Amino acid sequence: MPGRFFLTRPMPEVAELLGEPIGDLADEPPRQNIQPGQEIVVLATQGLTRMRWGMIPVGRVNARGRPVMETIINARSETVFDKSAFDGVGRAIIPVDGWYEWTGEKRRKTPWRLSAKDGQPLYFAAITDVWTAPGGLQVPQVAAVTCEPNADVKPIHHRMGVILHVDDVKTWLSEDEGVVRNLMRPLPDGLLDIREAVDVDWSCP
Repeated sequence: MPGRFFLTRPMPEVAELLGEPIGDLADEPPRQNIQPGQEIVVLATQGLTRMRWGMIPVGRVNARGRPVMETIINARSETVFDKSAFDGVGRAIIPVDGWYEWTGEKRRKTPWRLSAKDGQPLYFAAITDVWTAPGGLQVPQVAAVTCEPNADVKPIHHRMGVILHVDDVKTWLSEDEGVVRNLMRPLPDGLLDIREAVDVDWSCP
């Protein structure tokens, strides 16, 4: 499942590939290290926009009736439409050039860079909602949807993001749950370029 994303191509190119207006995102800078908790550009039903990566489930409470503040970065495809924590969520696409995963023991982990062999963007299925922070601030938020890994990713991680073909983007955003459930499957084998991530400044955005 995605631990961090990267998107280094110009945002106008991403908008053109998706057939969407660029809006106020034309000057969005390239990013080699998008971390959970940061804002990320997504395609939602209202178009390209920024949302915080990480969801505090709206309306979720503990046994004492207090709000659960745990942030969800990724949501499992097997339960995303069944858990009460995700009642009423919207859907979005996270367009990126790829993502990073790590293997190995603590303090000796190896970072891996995963991207499309054909150099095209990857379109991650995601869910969204809006969290009302203390004080009334409205925070649009997003979480990637994950599934079982394909043969390429399995040696690195036991989960991977649901990556959609560009032709399925509009379906994910607009069709009912019965239709989009069929899209929540691993990417076909052999389409990813996987190599050790070197010369990445992990302290930079």
